[in-house]
Amino acid sequence: MFKLLKKLKTVDWLLLGVLVVFVFGQVYFDVELATYTQNVMEEMTDVNSTTGSILAIGGIMLLFALGSMLCTIVVGMIASLVSSRLSFSLRHDLFKKVQSFSPAETDKFSTAGLITRTTNDVQQVQMATLMFLRVAVSAPVTAVWAILRIKNTSGALTMATAAWVIALVAVFGVVFGIVTPRFKSVQRLNDRLNGVTRENLTGLRVVRAYNAEKFQEGKFSEVNDKLTDTHIFITRMLAFVSPCIMLVMNGIILTVYWYGASLINETKLLTYPQLVSFANLAMQVLSAFMMLSMLIVFTPRASVSISRILEVLETPLSVVDKEQKTPITCEKGALIEFEGVSFKYPGAEGNVLEDITFTAKPGQTVAVIGSTGSGKTTLVNLIPRLFDCTEGSVKICGVDVRDTDQKQLRSMIGFVPQRGLLFSGTVAENIAFGGEITEEKIVEAARVACADGFISEKEEGYGSNISQGGKNVSGGQRQRLSIARAVAVEPKIFVFDDSFSALDYKTDRTVRSNLSRLTGDATKIIVAQRIGTIKDADNILVLDKGRIVGQGTHGELLQSCETYRQIALSQLSREELGL
Repeated sequence: MFKLLKKLKTVDWLLLGVLVVFVFGQVYFDVELATYTQNVMEEMTDVNSTTGSILAIGGIMLLFALGSMLCTIVVGMIASLVSSRLSFSLRHDLFKKVQSFSPAETDKFSTAGLITRTTNDVQQVQMATLMFLRVAVSAPVTAVWAILRIKNTSGALTMATAAWVIALVAVFGVVFGIVTPRFKSVQRLNDRLNGVTRENLTGLRVVRAYNAEKFQEGKFSEVNDKLTDTHIFITRMLAFVSPCIMLVMNGIILTVYWYGASLINETKLLTYPQLVSFANLAMQVLSAFMMLSMLIVFTPRASVSISRILEVLETPLSVVDKEQKTPITCEKGALIEFEGVSFKYPGAEGNVLEDITFTAKPGQTVAVIGSTGSGKTTLVNLIPRLFDCTEGSVKICGVDVRDTDQKQLRSMIGFVPQRGLLFSGTVAENIAFGGEITEEKIVEAARVACADGFISEKEEGYGSNISQGGKNVSGGQRQRLSIARAVAVEPKIFVFDDSFSALDYKTDRTVRSNLSRLTGDATKIIVAQRIGTIKDADNILVLDKGRIVGQGTHGELLQSCETYRQIALSQLSREELGL
């Protein structure tokens, strides 16, 4: 919890200072109110007292009650404000941290886990902070203040009260020790539940197509049942606290009045007004510990949530900028150089890529082809530095990508991923996703990607709505809009990761022709499965098990590379290939 204090701003600390002042005011009014009970009873039993003196004391007690109410309201408002500002800061920091994650860190936590930490865990921390600010200061102050008042009344009664309170604290400790591990399980099960739900919603059409609803329901029920059972266990344990509190409360009242009555009758060391005042102060002590008991409900779960949040915030990044950054300067286009590049995923036994060496000159088109799992996507992911190579170097215009600024590097690249991903918003907003782009450039980029046709058919044109993930457009339309998004930023490097697979052959050829004609000196890296998409490339890399087994033009590879020839013959006839 204390690690989160650095998230508080100067304004928050000032508010906490005000909160402490009002907490002391609230405690003062509550304790003095109990003391004035003794005074009013003494006045009522004094034969010389008047109605006016009794009403005067009653008026003071009313003012103290109003003062306590006012302080309580202010404390609640400040606690709500500070806890809300803290949760705002945590959500912002978590989102910003996740934005800087490479796929390695994202895979470590899982998408569902990161969503849970940003939402559910932050909410748990907010609720615990609210309770902590309202209780953690006032309860100890109330207990100490009341104990200092009652110890002068009767030492024996004070010891009896202390014995009951110690018993209550022992119960709290046992319950706390039992439920804390269970709260850890709850958060892990929440991650799994979110993961299963997200997977089911994402693949709903496949689930229905295979009549797999029962299977998915079984997966969900398994996690849901475990989560429910854990919650029931925790609830039952926490429910045990309430009867213990009532037992201690009744025990203190019984002890105080029974033993206090004997002191009044036998020793005359205690008066009835003092006994009533002592009972009220004892209740103040007990109420303080009752307030602390409320933290038992929130603290274990919040402590788990805090550790999960800090785990994300304190995760070291695998892709970081150096302190001294070297800017990339390219006069025309961009020169891409892979020099002895090897790459291994974290935790993997062997390399995914092995000794990759090639050069892509400005204005050239370099294609990458190979069987599934040969490392094509991994190779192109090294260019925008989504990962860092484990051996060798990737250079842009002579500068190692690890030595330059990530933002500058990625501003040079128009990246079209394997899965065309769109964001909720309009068509125009998705095309202009890369920055401040004029309407003319948006329309031109759509024309290059052959997307203007279906956009113009929409009722609102470029203002038409795109749902999250682009679910309301077809796969080919998603790919064309993704290509238009890359074209709109006018990059020096285009990276197409199997970005033409959903296009028909005619559209594929037209888009590539438009790109060749309008992108000038930009360097193009194309990953593809279709020979027709890459046969006009200036250089083709053939990958097999992470190694380059062939490199050259389409004609050269047909003669020199058996792997390429087999891929080509699986798609086209010998006559079409000229063999």
